[in-house]
Amino acid sequence: MRFVWIGLGVIVALIGARMAYVVIPASGALTPVSEIGTEGCVRVPVAPGTEDVTIDPVTGLAFVSAQDRRAGSMAQTNGIYVFDPANPDLVRRVSNDAPADFRPHGISLWRGQGPDGEAMARLFVISHPASGSQVLIYDIGEGGALTHLETVTDPVIRSPNDVVGVGPRQFYITNDTYFGDTPMGYLEAFLGLPLGNVAYFDGRSARKAAGGFIYANGINVSADGRQLYAAAFLGREVQVFDRDIASGELTRTARHRMPLGADNIEIGPDGALYVGGNVQVFAFLAHAEDESALAPSIVMRLDPQTGEQRTVFMNDGSLINSASVGAVHDGRLAVGAVFDAHVLLCPYDG
Repeated sequence: MRFVWIGLGVIVALIGARMAYVVIPASGALTPVSEIGTEGCVRVPVAPGTEDVTIDPVTGLAFVSAQDRRAGSMAQTNGIYVFDPANPDLVRRVSNDAPADFRPHGISLWRGQGPDGEAMARLFVISHPASGSQVLIYDIGEGGALTHLETVTDPVIRSPNDVVGVGPRQFYITNDTYFGDTPMGYLEAFLGLPLGNVAYFDGRSARKAAGGFIYANGINVSADGRQLYAAAFLGREVQVFDRDIASGELTRTARHRMPLGADNIEIGPDGALYVGGNVQVFAFLAHAEDESALAPSIVMRLDPQTGEQRTVFMNDGSLINSASVGAVHDGRLAVGAVFDAHVLLCPYDG
């Protein structure tokens, strides 16, 4: 019996050490909050849960993934929305042919050439219906109108959080946890275990491309497609990979530590990364339970080559709660959030 108690004591000690060195620092509980880049910001009403925003560099239209997480299966407003940041009074839902039980999460806009050299524009969307997670591929038409082309499922796409398109049917996703939305998945996240990964779908099947993430989250690629960037939310870092365009293979080249729970990654016109994120995890969890509880927001600019970083937006939650994305285009910063029903549009000079 004595050995049983010794064994239990060792387990408790190991969990305590994990909490002290990984989980508590990752929570950001002691991170100070100030107001940065908030002057002149305006709210653009969209729909509850503006979790991801990406801006088409060609048309300037902002695509917004909205999912009402508090309403769950009763949500009626889930969808992909579009507006022009230069004239944000008109917001339209463009995912009119989305399948039933559409629960959009991360999105990615890809532009390139088809097999016959024709110009193509695609929107990749992660969705989490009750039947299991999937990636939907849409054609983008005039004015941002979407036409559903294909739904991709694969056993390797087990707990997808974000997606980046690299071809008409090719994409990478982040699996935030190994065990997904299960009690084991919650324990995995609570203990900060590095079991998240990046997977690649080559148009036929998916395979694991990189691992070792403490809650993998946002993902994106450089303009030339030769570098891939992936965020670890609880790991509080962005990892950089060289990407073999022909094979899709990834080689890790850098890990940039950041003072935030790194969420979605958007690419600026100069190749810099804009990382929206969580300042204080416990404040975010309180906000998830009570929408009146404020959760501070932050967006940071990161140079993926040097690791140089600076805060371009920070707010105590009174303007937008726990930012999940910051997208820049034409002198504006668009900030989205996991639960709030608006996108915050701020002047931004780079």
